[in-house]
Order: sequence, then C-alpha cells, then structure tokens
Amino acid sequence: MNEQILTNAQLILRDEVVQGTLVVRDGKIAEISQGKSQLAQADDLSGDFLLPGLVELHTDNQEKYFSPRPKVDWPGHLAMSTHDAQLVAAGITTSFDSVALGDVAGDSIRVEKLDAMIKAIVDSEKAGINRADHLLHLRCEVSYPGLMAFFERYIDEDLVKLVSLMDHAPGQRQFPPENIPKYREYYQGKYGFSDTEIDAFIVEQQANSAKYSDRYRRTICAVCNERGIATASHDDATIEHAKESAELGMQVAEFTTTMEAAKASHDLGLKVLMGAPNVVRGGSHSGNIAAKDLAKAGVLDILSSDYYPSALLQAAFMVAGQDNDYSPADAVALVTANPATASNLFDRGELKAGLRADLVQVKQHEVMSLIQRVWNQGKRVF
Repeated sequence: MNEQILTNAQLILRDEVVQGTLVVRDGKIAEISQGKSQLAQADDLSGDFLLPGLVELHTDNQEKYFSPRPKVDWPGHLAMSTHDAQLVAAGITTSFDSVALGDVAGDSIRVEKLDAMIKAIVDSEKAGINRADHLLHLRCEVSYPGLMAFFERYIDEDLVKLVSLMDHAPGQRQFPPENIPKYREYYQGKYGFSDTEIDAFIVEQQANSAKYSDRYRRTICAVCNERGIATASHDDATIEHAKESAELGMQVAEFTTTMEAAKASHDLGLKVLMGAPNVVRGGSHSGNIAAKDLAKAGVLDILSSDYYPSALLQAAFMVAGQDNDYSPADAVALVTANPATASNLFDRGELKAGLRADLVQVKQHEVMSLIQRVWNQGKRVF
C-alpha cells in the first residue's frame, strides 16, 4: 500500500476551507481530517492551500506547438510533451484538448493539422507518457460543409468526452447582424481579402450556415445524447439560443456573449463557461460580456483557460476576491468540481474520500498565487 500524508494545509473542500490533513492511498484520497498530523512521515505544507487538480474543458493551447511558426511542422509527440508540461505547471490535471472539426476557411491550419493533432493526443495518452489526463473535445463548426465526415471519423474515439457546436458565420452568434462590419474587418485582415473577395466570402459563409447549421447541430446532439457524451453550445447571445441549447440536451454554454443569454442558460440548467483570460484581463477581448459581471450576477459556473493555461488558477482566486457572493470554495469549484461533473467525470474534481488524488499545492503570494506541487492520482507530476 502506497500512502502519503499531507498535513498543515488549507484544504479547499467543495463547500468550505478547513485547516487539516489529507491522506492518499494507492492514488485515491483515503481520509480527510481537521488538525495537524503528528506522524513523523507526514508532509507539512506550511499552511499552503491544497485543492483538487484543475479540470480544463476547452483549450486549444496545443495548436501552437504543432505549428510554432508559419509553414513549420513540429513532431506530434514533442508538441504534445510541451503542451502537457505547460498544463501541469498550471495545475491542470485533466485537459479536454479542443480540436476544430472544420473552420471558416476550408484550407486552414486547423483543418490541415487535425489528423496529426488527434493522433498525437490519442497516441501519447495510450502510451502513458502524459503527466496530465488528456481527453478530446470536438469543436464542430456547423456551417462547415464537410463537418459530418470529420465527426463520423472521430466520434468513436474513446477519448471523446465533450462535443461543442459552433457557428462563426456572419450574422450568427459571435457576429450578429449588427457586428458584420467587425466580421468583415477581422477576416479581411486575417486572410488578406480584397473588398470584392470579402463580399463573396460573406455570401458563401451565410449560405453555408443557412444550408447546414441547423441540420448538423441537431444530428450531432442526437448522436451525443444517445452515447452519453456531454455537449456544449458556443457563443450563445440570446434567450432563444439558450432555449434551443437546452432543448437539444446540452450541458454547457460556452462563452455566452450577453448577460441575458448567460442568465437564461443558467436558469435552464446549462453550466455557463467563460474564459479565465476574461477574468485576468478584466473583460472580454472581443467586447462581449465580462466574466466578472456574470459572477456578480451569480450565473458563472465554469472557467476555462482557453488559450492561456496559467490563467485558470489565477482567475479562480481573483473571482474569490471580487464583489460577488462566491466563497473561495465556490470559486475553486469553477475550475474543479463544476467542469468535472458537467463533463460526466464523477471520479475527480473534489477533495473527497474515494476520489482520485489529483491535487495542487498553492502558496499565496502578494503578487500572485504560486503553484508549488501537482499530483495526478497521487503521483507527483510537478
């Protein structure tokens, strides 16, 4: 029997923070008690926080390591190793690596590298060389004509535990009709389109959305519901969007863009997910609703690091210190218990006897929260 005793720690439980001791046996949490252990073999954490390993539902952090520069391909196992190391250093022990099935431009890097990324994620996980647990989050661009071929290719992969539905066409969620000028400006700059080319591009994207989006969204949700795979909406902006997501059986509302959509989603039972960078930066980089405002309204359920892994822990502690009703335990649940249960992972996300010993030791510093050590199933990985 392999036993570890971690004592003199501020244990962040699901509903409270207690000064106490946590015992790990054979990779699982065996005991939790208040007070300091007097056993010689106990590991004294000197009053640091001990919290569950962070659960990340939506990160595309791996993409930049597969293509670190334009026209540069990086070996998949090395790209995954670098991505994995950055995650565990940020306290993330469970990562849903998000891969885009389709894009607004059919020949994008995301489409080109899709097979290589998924193969590297699956192979590294099966080989047991990752320090964090890596699962797959399929991001389905429902206005992309070839989406269903990709979806059917990957939906049987065992690591697929989350599927999200996106429509980035002009006039849709992230770019409602009044924001089409912003769409034009963004994609014209991104792809170097002339005025004539961006006009044609907008017409094509709107036509694809009208032809495919509703049918693909409903078909994919039905398949996932039948298989017990969690689904998420993306960039919902209206009460109608939230109602549609709930009617289709979705569990998560990713990156809602307005307060009304967030409140409606929350009231309908969807877990509202927002970006941790939104919290750290003080607002949305695209001008949408600020996560801190959703926290103040009590409708923020999950945080995701999205593109910046170290933002996740910092955002949780920042939420706990802002003007809202979230206790430190509530705030930590945004990055642990809530994303775990929303994705049907009931064996982690809390400091609770019988669950996995995925743990993070954090020292509070006047500048920022500093990660000291990280364990995955009782094994130290950072």
